[in-house]
Amino acid sequence: MANRKTDTTAMMQPRYTGIPTFMRVPMVGDWDAVDIGLIGVPYDGGVTNRAGARHGPREIRNQSSLMRTYHHVTRVSPYDLVSVADLGDVLFKHLLEHPKALDEIETVFAKIKAHNIIPLSAGGDHTISLPILRALAKDGPVGMIHIDAHTDTWDMFQGSKFSHGSPFRNATEEGLLDPKRVIQIGIRGAQTTADGWDFSEKSGMRVVYMEEFAEIGVPAVIKEARRVVGDGPVYLSFDVDGLDPIYTPGTGTPEIGGITTLEAQQLLRGLRHLNYMGADVVEVAPPFDPTGNTALVAATLMYEILCLIAEKIAAGR
Repeated sequence: MANRKTDTTAMMQPRYTGIPTFMRVPMVGDWDAVDIGLIGVPYDGGVTNRAGARHGPREIRNQSSLMRTYHHVTRVSPYDLVSVADLGDVLFKHLLEHPKALDEIETVFAKIKAHNIIPLSAGGDHTISLPILRALAKDGPVGMIHIDAHTDTWDMFQGSKFSHGSPFRNATEEGLLDPKRVIQIGIRGAQTTADGWDFSEKSGMRVVYMEEFAEIGVPAVIKEARRVVGDGPVYLSFDVDGLDPIYTPGTGTPEIGGITTLEAQQLLRGLRHLNYMGADVVEVAPPFDPTGNTALVAATLMYEILCLIAEKIAAGR
C-alpha cells in the first residue's frame, strides 16, 4: 500500500482563520483514501448528572485549531505518515430514543470500519464507547486502556442499563472486551455502591486506583499497561474527568485528586507502538468551562493519540 499523506494547507494559515475542523485537517465526504478519521459524537443521553457533553465536539474542534504538526518529543508529524481527515459528526434521527441513538452511532462506525479507517472520536459522554466497540469489535473481544476517574462498569441506573456509568460492563457482557486485557487508570472518588469497582476487579480487569498511580508513578503504570494489553488489538478511551478538575472543570462528574495534564501526556507517550484499532476522548462539557481550557486539553490529548495511531499505521506499512 502506498504511503498517504494529509493535506496540511489549512495548517499553514493563521489559526484563527477558516472553518474549524479537527486539527485543521480536511473535512471529507469520500472516505476511500482516509487512514485515520476524526469524528464527533455529540451525544450525552447517558449522563447521570451534569449534561453538556453534547457540545463537546464543536468546542474541541475550535480549540484544536491551536494544534500544530510536529510533536516536540517524538518529532512525529502524523500528517506526513498517513492520511487524516475530519469525517464530520454522527447525525441522529432518533436522538431522544436512546437505544436507537446508540444503534445510529454503531451504524456510522461500522461504515468507518468497512473503509479500513481507524477512528479517533470526540464525545459526547462515555456512553458512546459502547456502540463504537459494537462496531469495531465484531470480530472478537479486544483489549482496552481506559483512563478515567470512574470504572464505568456499573449496572442499572434509574432502570436503564445504558448510561455513561455502564459502557464497559455492557461491552464485557456482550463479548466486546476481553477483561483480562483491560486496564483502568486513575480510578477514584466515593460512590453510593461498590458495584462498579467489584465488577471490574472480579471480571479480571486491572484497576489502577489513583492512590496506586501516585505511589508507583507514571513509568510503572506505563509498564503495567503495556503488560496487560500485550500485542493484540487495543482500544484507548480517555475520559477527561480522569484528570484533576483544576485542568478540566468542564466535565459532568469531576473528581478531585486526579492526574495532571503533564502526567497524561507522559502516560500517552509511553504507549507508543501498540496495536490501536480506535480511540476516543469523552465527557467534555463546555457549558461548565467558559474559558475553553477543558476543550483545549481534550484537543491536545487527541493530538497525542493521533500521533500514536499514525505511528502504528506507518509501522505496518
